[in-house]
Amino acid sequence: METAPKSLRLQIALFGRTNVGKSSFLNMIAGQDIAITSPVPGTTTDVVEKPMELLPLGPVVFLDTAGIDDTTELGAQRIKKTQLIFNRADIVTIVCEAGNWGSPEENIVAAAKEKNLPVVAVINKIDQIAPSADFVLQLNNAGVKSVIAVTSIDRSGRESYLAAFKQALIDNCPEDFIAPPPLVGDLVKPGGMAVMIVPIDLQAPKGRLILPQVQTIRDALDNDASILVVKEREYSHVLGQLKTPPDLAVCDSQVVMKMVADTPKDMKCTTFSILFSRLKGDMQLMARGTAAIDTLQQGDKVLIAESCSHHAAADDIGRVKIPRWLRQYVGADLDVNVYAGRDYPENLSEYKLVIHCGGCMLNRREILSRIQMAARAGVPVTNYGMCISYVQGVLERVLSPFPAALDAFRREKERLKKEKKQGT
Repeated sequence: METAPKSLRLQIALFGRTNVGKSSFLNMIAGQDIAITSPVPGTTTDVVEKPMELLPLGPVVFLDTAGIDDTTELGAQRIKKTQLIFNRADIVTIVCEAGNWGSPEENIVAAAKEKNLPVVAVINKIDQIAPSADFVLQLNNAGVKSVIAVTSIDRSGRESYLAAFKQALIDNCPEDFIAPPPLVGDLVKPGGMAVMIVPIDLQAPKGRLILPQVQTIRDALDNDASILVVKEREYSHVLGQLKTPPDLAVCDSQVVMKMVADTPKDMKCTTFSILFSRLKGDMQLMARGTAAIDTLQQGDKVLIAESCSHHAAADDIGRVKIPRWLRQYVGADLDVNVYAGRDYPENLSEYKLVIHCGGCMLNRREILSRIQMAARAGVPVTNYGMCISYVQGVLERVLSPFPAALDAFRREKERLKKEKKQGT
């Protein structure tokens, strides 16, 4: 669990005024001094991330933010970074003092409500002033679901404070974290087999597999299935050696045409990226968004959103291959912009399509937040696997294991076709 990727951890954001004790509270929870504390306002500048194991919740990451009332010279920049944390958080925790609740805290609650995030309040410094019953009621009426009271500097009471905080987190833990959509657990029966086709090319990391491949293998094993991992050149030969056909084939999107060609028609097949569109995002929405590729015209702006900030290879999938395949399919020159890592444009309205990677480095809430940003701007969204499969003519085949997504794609394609016909 200590090595679990941040994207798989419950993300707990800490908000509050300057010097309310956010960092002290984080240090108390961690049982060690991981965040700098000081009576000087503005001590916390950039967001401090602290991954840890918090049983029984499992792996979590705390996001300690700058004071929401920071009036220092760099305060505006710090608050802007603090606000971006709402796109990542699963649970919002507001650290406050008894009797001190006003517009800064109300603004945090309002922002959390807009994102449908649960809010936990931690009343700190109760050694100085204890909260009244009326104050706790005020927080509940403001939309705070759970309230606990602590003294962060009193390490003798840490265990009781920690237990209360854990209970508040469990009570407010999002359902999609507790029971995320499966990767392949519902596609491969217990005792069955999945074949995973993994190209070993210039972009493959030396000596290891990439995260989507590892997670898919683990999910299959967790569901009592067997795994057979092959390269694309050996796939057809290996299938011919098996007495019983596998339940499922999963491939890297770059070899999807060959995988489909080599897979028997009665055998389910898909790509790692498409599996992640369900695990991390909204699969049906992305399937509908794929149909918008047919609407692209000369000069249209397309956003490629790559959650990794890796060094790009000569034939990088997001920066080179997808733009090339898109232009070839559309038959026009497109204005393709690439955003990597956590960089993401604030204004999406200028784009005609967003093509997102599988999102293995981001948590589900951040991917869903990005999708909703595009939806509010009226911009369709798809992902790497769906886009590549579509322009190579095999999308319906690799969406067939997911009937609802396939139906969403077909309906949107038909709608756009009628719309185009009516326009002409």
